[in-house]
Amino acid sequence: MRLFLDTNILFTAAHNPKGKARLVIELGTQGYWELFSSPYALEEARRNLERKFSHTLNDLGTLQHGISLVEHHADLAFPERLAQKDQPIFQAALACRATHLLTGDLRDFGPFMNQPENTFGICIQTVAEFLNNLG
Repeated sequence: MRLFLDTNILFTAAHNPKGKARLVIELGTQGYWELFSSPYALEEARRNLERKFSHTLNDLGTLQHGISLVEHHADLAFPERLAQKDQPIFQAALACRATHLLTGDLRDFGPFMNQPENTFGICIQTVAEFLNNLG
């Protein structure tokens, strides 16, 4: 499996070391799946952490080592009606051939959750949904 991590997953994993987002990253670094994100998502997570939980910026840096960064490609497709701010996230997930895009952004990604047939084969899920579906 190839997991693409949205901004809020990186943010949550950095400031909540006992949470599910951190678990997904830890399991990925142990080889259970491949982890991807984008410089766009990482920078947004860094800015948000700096503003809200600046003491956790080192945690984000440490977590980043187990995640491959991939640029988005503006010429790649994205689901119709996806918010403009989320299009680079989806395009980066598509560029790395992610099987899953993990996000907590239910407002913008909610209409596309668990519908890989409508999202170019990518299953968009929350971390909890992803973990629950493992078995």
